[in-house]
This record gives sequence, C-alpha cells and structure tokens, in this order.
Amino acid sequence: MEEVRVRFPPSPTGYLHIGGARTALFNWLFAKQHNGKLILRIEDTDEERSTQASIDGIIDGLQWLGIDWDEGPYFQTEFAADHIAAANRLLTSGHAYKCFCTKEELEQKREAAMAAKQRDVGYDGTCRHLTAEEIQAKEAQDIPATIRFKVPERPGTLYYDDEVLGRIERAYSEIEDFVIVRSNGKPLYLLCNVVDDIRDRITHIIRGQDHMTNTTRQVLLYEALGAKLPVFAHMPLTLDLQKRKISKRSHGEVVAVQFYRDRGFIPWAVCNFLCLLGWNPGTDQEFFSREELIQAFSLSRMSRVNSVFNYKPGDPKFFTDPKLIAINEHYLRTMDLETLGEMVRKELEAEGLWNPAYATSRRDWYLATLGLIRDRFHTLKDFTTAGRAYFSDQYNIDPKPLAKNVLKFPELVTWLPQLAERFAQLEDFNAEATERVSRELAEELAVKPGTLINAMRTVLTGQLAGPSMFDIVITLGREKVVARLSHVDHLFAAA
Repeated sequence: MEEVRVRFPPSPTGYLHIGGARTALFNWLFAKQHNGKLILRIEDTDEERSTQASIDGIIDGLQWLGIDWDEGPYFQTEFAADHIAAANRLLTSGHAYKCFCTKEELEQKREAAMAAKQRDVGYDGTCRHLTAEEIQAKEAQDIPATIRFKVPERPGTLYYDDEVLGRIERAYSEIEDFVIVRSNGKPLYLLCNVVDDIRDRITHIIRGQDHMTNTTRQVLLYEALGAKLPVFAHMPLTLDLQKRKISKRSHGEVVAVQFYRDRGFIPWAVCNFLCLLGWNPGTDQEFFSREELIQAFSLSRMSRVNSVFNYKPGDPKFFTDPKLIAINEHYLRTMDLETLGEMVRKELEAEGLWNPAYATSRRDWYLATLGLIRDRFHTLKDFTTAGRAYFSDQYNIDPKPLAKNVLKFPELVTWLPQLAERFAQLEDFNAEATERVSRELAEELAVKPGTLINAMRTVLTGQLAGPSMFDIVITLGREKVVARLSHVDHLFAAA
C-alpha cells in the first residue's frame, strides 16, 4: 500500500496565521491517522517579503501547538535548479513556449478586449506558434521572454475528483496559456509547487479552497511532467462575521497563533477549536483528546460551507471567538493538575511569582490551590492576574468590588482587624471555625454576615467572586489572612 505523504508549505511573509495552523493541523491529523508522513516545506521564493523572523515564528507556532513533522523543514529556494530543469523539460517536450510579449503589450490587448466587450480577455496566444527562426530573431534582439505553459487545444473539460467537493470540471477553452517562468528567469509558484510535490512524493494535497484557482492548471503540469496526480481535498475557508476571509491585514494579531500563546491559551485547546472550523465528527462531541481526534478525523466529514470565526473587534469580554475561550476554559477546569501545574509554573516564573518550594515541600499546596481557583479562569494568564493574591502579597484590588464591598462600609476599617484578631486566637484554624467566628462577629455588630464575608473576599483576593470564602481563608493560611485583614486602613485612606 502506498505511503500517505502530505505537506504543509507556508510562505514566510509574516506570523503563523490560524488559517495556516488549521491547514497544518488537518494535514497532521490525516498523516497520523494513516501512519503517513507530514513534510514541512517553507516556500520562501518571495525574497522581498520572506524573513528569518517569519520562518522562526512559523516553526515556533507549530511546535507550541504540538504539530510535529516527519521531514523538513525544506526550503523551496534550495531546489531552484529543479524548478528550472522542469521548465526546460516542458519547453523541450513542447508543453511550454517562450513568450516575448511585454507587459505594456499585454495590457493594451486586455484593454482593447474589454472595450470590445469580449468575453475572453486573457492571453491571446500571440507567441504560441512562433517558428524557431522567429524565436531566434527575438532572442538575438535580447527581448526578455517569459515561459508559458501550452494548454492543450482540445474539446471538453479538464476534471479532477476532490475529496471534499466532489468532481471539479473546467473547460479547456477557459484556461489561458499561463506563465510558469518570469522574464527574469525565476519560476512561479504554480510550477515550483508542483515540482516540489512530485519530488517529495506527496500523495494528498489538503489545502484551502482559495487555492482552487491554481488546481486545474497544476493538474495540467502534473500530466505534462508525466507524474501521478495526487488526491486533492480543498477545505472551506474561515470568514469573519462580515463574511470576509480572516487575514493578517484585516484582523491583525488576533488571527496569529502567537497571540494565543502570549495570552495564556492551552495549545491543545486551540487545536481542538481549529479542528471544528470546517469539520465535524458527525456527533455532538466537542472536546477531543489528541488520540480521539486522530481517530475521528476524516476528509469525508469536511464541510463544503465556509466556517465562521466569531470575532467582534473592540469587544473586551470576547477578545476572540467565544467558542475558543469556552474550549480553553473547559481544559483549564478538567485537565490533570500535574500538567496544569507545569503550564502555570511558566506563567508564574515569567512574572517573578514562582517559589521553588512549589515544586518540593509545598507541591501539594500548589496543586490544591490551582484546583481551587481554576474554575472561574479563562486562560493561564488569569493565575498571575486574578489569582495573583494566592502567590504574592503584591496584588491589585478590583475597583468595583472595593467600592461595593469595602469602601461602602467605613466601619470595616475596625471590623476587619477585629475579625483578624479572632482568627489569630483560634485553636483550630479550619473552614468551619473561621466561618463560625465570622458569623458570630457579624451578629455582635448587628450586620449581615455577607457584609463581612464579601469584604473579606475583596481584601484577601482583590476579586469580586471566586471559590468558597472559607476555602480561600484556609488556602491562604492563618498568617496571610490575619496580616491582610489587620491592615486595611490604607484602602480607606487612598479613597
């Protein structure tokens, strides 16, 4: 049985786009499912726009997502000789010819055809039938020449069977003779891509539907080069709410993989989200482990309809697609605490909050604390922002709960220190005892227990909501709780 070989061929002209990441993911899943190979090929022939920073960003992004490859990275520029050799083979075999028409001449012909309201405004084949003598004469005059592919003049249609869209047909008469080598001697993407895929023995080409305009011409190149046609599968595009294709230019950093890495997203959560853009398992299942997704994935379940990236610029709550946030929250809530602990460790280290004891003597406390506070968090960054009070005495207090739960009751400047004193005197510092004395003090002061409890939450964590108040008290420990409740006068002084 033929080995399945797929490829991901990004152009290094910017960061790794989530659309590109989805293409890489689908190819990776297909390769894994069929025990095949994924080839990473950097198509760096655009010398003006290709950068090393972009190459590094693509590789870093794939590695962060956990998408590994079996061969490469290969660089398209390293195989320039192969591309030129293929063009010369096509010239020799009569499948291509030199075209000496200038840009100005071509534009004039196009404008004339449009003015005459002709249906066909493509290349008219001026140089297709030049004799050898005419070609030699033009070369003797040093007239620059492109190389055009000679589309067969035959009736009927060219077709290929797409694994997603079914049979795709196009009349030969609708395909103009297309350029495969520029007048400066550099081959175009159309040719380079086919030559590389033949050399790399690619069996399946899984890519976006925006590449379909190239496919029929590439089918002609495969035939002319005597190579077996790969299986094509064109995925639906991903659009925004205005039905525009998501792009770096229109949407900025929110469509970059690095955006999610830097925002504290879990890599597999991003993969889980991306796989649902244009593919469905045929069931109600939304969350997949790596192994489950490899087993479930199939090209036959790919949608023919474009998917939607539900992003509303300027929405502070949903700074990206809400479904992606929800999937990330699910993984934060359900993933193994040991694994989560390593991810949060990197965030704490980056903020100078990591205590080496969290890996040794305080390991149990560290993991239990993560388990306590993670349910309301959206990303890993929340552990160092909303959860900062658990790992540091230097934390911010949200102005809204501060105003609502603390500053609204000036008497708390004395009530909270009184509560701290009672906590300090407790023989058994546990959740039941701390709740009991809190309610007893509230009764003595003739205030609702919630007045003290809500103020405690705000002062101790800086947040409006969170886990059970007295689980928080025990997690923070007697020393921190007493110290924080004893020194609240600065909050009122600042107000």
